[in-house]
Amino acid sequence: MRQLLVSGAPNYIIPICSLIQLTFCGVWMETNPPYIDTDAHSEHDHFIIMCNKGSLIAFYCVLGYLGSLALVSVTVAFLGRNLPDTFNEAEFLTFSMLVLYSVCVTFLPVYHSTKEKVMGAVGVFSILASSAGLLGCIFAPKCYMIL
Repeated sequence: MRQLLVSGAPNYIIPICSLIQLTFCGVWMETNPPYIDTDAHSEHDHFIIMCNKGSLIAFYCVLGYLGSLALVSVTVAFLGRNLPDTFNEAEFLTFSMLVLYSVCVTFLPVYHSTKEKVMGAVGVFSILASSAGLLGCIFAPKCYMIL
C-alpha cells in the first residue's frame, strides 16, 4: 500500500475517473442523446415542454457510475478516519462524504417520483444540499476552531 502511494498513483485517479465519466457521457450523447419532448396530456389546454432522457440505460449507467464513485469516496473516508492526529481532517471528510452519498441516494427516488416542472427544482435542490453538506462538514469545524 505504501509503495502504491509513493509511486504517484493517486495523481492519476482523478484523470482516469474523469475520462471514464466522459466516455460514458460521450457514448450516451452519440447513441441516443436527450431531446425536447412535449406533454399535452398532463394539463388541459397546456403543452408542457420537458427533456426526454433519450436512452434510459445510458442515463442509469451514468448515475450508477457517479453513485459508485460516491460509495468509494465514503468507504475511503471511513477507512481513513482512524489515522493519526496529523491527518485529523479525515473525520470531517468522512462526515462530508456520508452527507454527499445520502443526498445521492435520496435524490433518485425523489427525482423519479416528480413530474414536469418540479424535476429541475429537485435537481437544483439536491446539488445545493450536497454542496452545503460538504462545506458545512468540512469548514464549519475549522471556523469553530478559529473562533
